[in-house]
Amino acid sequence: MFDFDGLILETETPEVRSWEAVFRHHGAEYPEWYWRYTLGRGAEQVMKGPYDLLVEQGVRAERDDVLRMRGHLLAEMLAELEILPGVVDRIREAQALGAKLGVASSSKHAWVDGHLDRLGLLPMFDEVVCADDVERAKPFPDLYRLCCDRMGASPRRSVAFEDSANGARAAKEAGLYVVAVPTHLTNRDELVADRIVDSLAEISLAELSASLG
Repeated sequence: MFDFDGLILETETPEVRSWEAVFRHHGAEYPEWYWRYTLGRGAEQVMKGPYDLLVEQGVRAERDDVLRMRGHLLAEMLAELEILPGVVDRIREAQALGAKLGVASSSKHAWVDGHLDRLGLLPMFDEVVCADDVERAKPFPDLYRLCCDRMGASPRRSVAFEDSANGARAAKEAGLYVVAVPTHLTNRDELVADRIVDSLAEISLAELSASLG
């Protein structure tokens, strides 16, 4: 099972960098503790948004103007992204092996499905489970449990590919074998994973299946 943000498409860097640019424009600083806390975490668990943090730093700007600026910057950055190395290879390998494929994401369907469809990847997955489908997103295990249930897959015989500490924790608690592919935003010290690699191009599903017993 694949995470989406930061694993299939490196959307997390544009997410952070676009907010950093907005904060700089207003003479403020986008707090590192905040984006590290929210990385891979469900939005329902985040009590304050970036706009609220701007206001707390004394910035007086209309919310709509701030969100419009951020949306424009984010769209420009997202347009330059490509599918991360090894993702398509692992998908094709799974198809060749007859293995089921799922996505478990703390983002919402409108975001995940839209990007997967644009990239031509949506039809390749048997299930796409998003924050809309559960009450608690990552770091809780609900997304992975639901994805396993829908695919009729045993968690103990399933592999999760994750980039964030929150995502890895969720998959591990659900009982999956976890392969972490950290980005430069990931706090590696907080990763709880069975294996850590720099890219999905470094591994094969045949190799991982041997680790499942």
